[in-house]
Amino acid sequence: MKNIHKKFPGVYALNSVDFELKAGEVHALLGENGAGKSTLIKVLGGIYHPDQGQIIIDGKEVKINTVMDADAAGVSIIHQEIMTVPEMTIAENIFLGREPKTKFGTVDFKKMLSVSQELIDGFGLEMKASRKILALSIAQQQMVAIVKAISINAKIVVMDEPTSSLTDSEVDYLFEIIEKLKAQGIGIVYISHKLDELFRICDRITVMRDGQYVGTKVTAETTRDELISMMVGRTLDNYYVRTFHELGDVVLEAKNVKGGLVKDASFQLRKGEILGFAGLVGSGRSELMKDMIGLDPREGGEVFVDGKKVEFHGVTDAQREGLVLVPENRKKEGLLLKNSVGFNLTLAVLGDFIKGISVKKSKETEIINTYVDAMAIKTPSVNQLVGNLSGGNQQKVLIGKWLAAAPKILIMDEPTRGVDVGAKAEIYQIMNNLADQGVSIIMISSELPEVLGMCDRICVMYEGEITGVVDRKDFSQERVMHFATGGR
Repeated sequence: MKNIHKKFPGVYALNSVDFELKAGEVHALLGENGAGKSTLIKVLGGIYHPDQGQIIIDGKEVKINTVMDADAAGVSIIHQEIMTVPEMTIAENIFLGREPKTKFGTVDFKKMLSVSQELIDGFGLEMKASRKILALSIAQQQMVAIVKAISINAKIVVMDEPTSSLTDSEVDYLFEIIEKLKAQGIGIVYISHKLDELFRICDRITVMRDGQYVGTKVTAETTRDELISMMVGRTLDNYYVRTFHELGDVVLEAKNVKGGLVKDASFQLRKGEILGFAGLVGSGRSELMKDMIGLDPREGGEVFVDGKKVEFHGVTDAQREGLVLVPENRKKEGLLLKNSVGFNLTLAVLGDFIKGISVKKSKETEIINTYVDAMAIKTPSVNQLVGNLSGGNQQKVLIGKWLAAAPKILIMDEPTRGVDVGAKAEIYQIMNNLADQGVSIIMISSELPEVLGMCDRICVMYEGEITGVVDRKDFSQERVMHFATGGR
């Protein structure tokens, strides 16, 4: 890709960007949220048309104006949000839109099943092509997306944050598949914020910043610090920002909470504390929080705020007691993507500027501007649709929305998922400032380094129970993993 330009109203998304991919290599595309990575890939995939520039594949310039043009050119994109039809079978998803036909013009289901099964078996996947997608795990759906990409004879496969919902063992398996693709001469564009993954799987890394090409490094010849400096234009000397101090009284207590995945969980949260919740996928961390605040039905147990027993029946009840939840899935549970930045930032505090039919516009503007500045949200306007922002800026809007409610207790479920290192550092700084001000924070995270870096204590869950609570003086990855795998 040479000299690629793309403008949107108020935003220069790509400014003279170059990118090169060799056959049989894994080439990472790295940059902060809003750097232009997704836009560049959408140009390659025929979703956007560039204002200027060339795309050259196998030495020939190609015009990619539609997704079908991209397919014909051998380009396949596996998006972060997996695009499958749950009610259809694996085979039907693999051949969706290009089903083989019988001589009578009907769909040749027999051929579709047999060819799909051959592809699946070729990757060593233990799945039946006749199985419905809705019965598969996220990792298995990811593998189906890869099989589909190969079924169109793709020469170029783009993987956008492919490990964001995978366990460690599933990541290992994905990397085995990637090695097989490399051996077949397929070029892979790999987008991820997880630098450890890039050093493990990628041959080269291209860095983008503010819609521009910064540089390309051979992975074996660069360092984590050099890449971070290229991404953010500065050195992040103190990545995990934390001022530790004496903790205050207990502000939140859960006693023997049960419900759904949660079998029996008790813990205490103190004033000014950042309490981590660690555990493997399916351990019940998110479910425990939802049980506590009434989003899911609680089957037993008690919850106390400032020593007073409370019964929450949803978000409004919890907010009334000063407790808010920043959910894990910002797109489904946190934001209204087709509404503006300003609309989303004020959604939890409408009563602050609306009384009856009277709207105090100046107060609304004050709230919006306060949290756009406090969260360093990059947006051309507060009227910009949230869905048009990068993932990291969407996350900042979500956190800002709940900070506007001035909580005493803030539950943050995977607060930095899909967020670049620069935005992560900003979120850590905000969390530290809140703790300094006496706000109590529960941080659920699948990334052990950030839990170890940011928390005063860590509660570790396994199969719906808290198997251990680790004090800061005893922090180690090994100790947390001991409890996360069922140790007591």
